[in-house]
This record gives sequence, structure tokens and C-alpha cells, in this order.
Amino acid sequence: MAVTIDLSGKRALVTGGNRGIGRTIAERLAEAGADVAVFARNEQSVAEAAAALSGRGVRGLALVGDVGSDADVERAWDTLMKEFGQLDILVNNAGITRDGLLLRMKPEDWHAVLDVNLTGAFRWCRLAAKQMLRQKSGTIINISSIVGVIGNPGQTNYAASKAGLIGFSKSLAVEVAARGITVNVIAPGFIETEMTHALGEHAQAEFVSRIPLGKLGTTGDVADLAVFLASPMSDYITGQVICVDGGLTR
Repeated sequence: MAVTIDLSGKRALVTGGNRGIGRTIAERLAEAGADVAVFARNEQSVAEAAAALSGRGVRGLALVGDVGSDADVERAWDTLMKEFGQLDILVNNAGITRDGLLLRMKPEDWHAVLDVNLTGAFRWCRLAAKQMLRQKSGTIINISSIVGVIGNPGQTNYAASKAGLIGFSKSLAVEVAARGITVNVIAPGFIETEMTHALGEHAQAEFVSRIPLGKLGTTGDVADLAVFLASPMSDYITGQVICVDGGLTR
């Protein structure tokens, strides 16, 4: 029997929700009935994403800014509270890469990745947690990566940021659990996105050969889990890291 998840009346925010995994998460949350705000740097794509969400019969809100900027995040938060009045679901999905071997890595590339991928989540979680503690309810979902679990050559900065996000989330989960707030991590593996397509068929085939299920994942695979974690069906799950990777990490 099919199970329908109803998030009607909930307010959600997805960072990096204008494309890729974040866009699909925003869409699936909207399909479940939640009003969804999208936060990202590109004004045009954010506006398009929010308009598409509104076309699904819920409210879509465009918030433009950089998760690497305290001022941008605080400004967006003020707008979010003015427009939505509450936040029930926070999905920290925004992230960047600046790949390179450690001995060749520029300090600015290290700092940029940590600031966006890890400190960006800290900025949003700190604001959201205050609101959720007052509400005595809420769900925080942080999007990490299997790279943060198993590592990957040429991505020491990215791996550090994603591993740090896991430790951050586990600690935050303990801090806020008594108020009915859950904090979980999704760690996607090789997912079909613009980035993986750009790698070419040979590289994609090499990735697939390492995956027990024998295929790349889709953004929908990640988004479906996010919707489940945002729903009452997962109320007894917190502080967990769930890999969506076809069995690659085991």
C-alpha cells in the first residue's frame, strides 16, 4: 500500500534549492504540501525555482544570497520570518568544490569550501535552531557526501567540510533533541547531475563499476529520503547519517 506524506501547513527552506539535488528536494517538499523558500546566489534561477514551486499550489519564496556571507544569511532570515512566520524544515544543501591535491591547494580554496559547505550550514542552523526551540518542533537535514565518510583524493577540503558537517550535525542533534527537534544527515554518493554528466561517459562508467547496485543515483533518490526525514514518520530518528549511494559505502 502506498504511503502518502502530508506536509501541509509546514514551512521549509532549502539552501542551494535552485538546481540539482536541492531543486528536486524543494519540489518534493512542495508536492507534499509544504511552503518552500529557496536560497541561492543566482537571482534568476532562484526566482524561476520559487515560481515553479508556487505553480504546484503551495507558496514558493525566492531568497537571494550567499551562504558564505553572514549578512546575506541574516537578511534572508529576516525576510523568511516576515513572509512565513515560522520554519519547520531546514535543508542545508548548498555546497561548492575547489578540487586539487593537497600540496597544490591554495589556502583560499581551502577556506572557501569550508566557509560555504560547513560554516554556511552553521549560519543557517544557528538561526533556525533558535526558532525551532521556541516552537518545540522542527527538522534539520544537512546534505553531506560519501566523500565525507570515505574520503577522495584531490578533495581534502571538500571531504573535511562534509565530514565536519557530520560531526556538527550529531552534536546539534543531542543539543536540541529534548525540544522535539531532529537533526539528520544525508550523504549522497554518485548522483546524476550536471557535474557527473560533464565528466563524460568513461568516468561515469568507472563510477558505476564500483557501485553494487550498478547504476548512478538520481536527485529523486535523495529528495525522497529528505521528504521522509521531514515527515512525522521519522520522528524517532535523529543524529543519523544515511548514505544514498547504491551500496558503495558499507
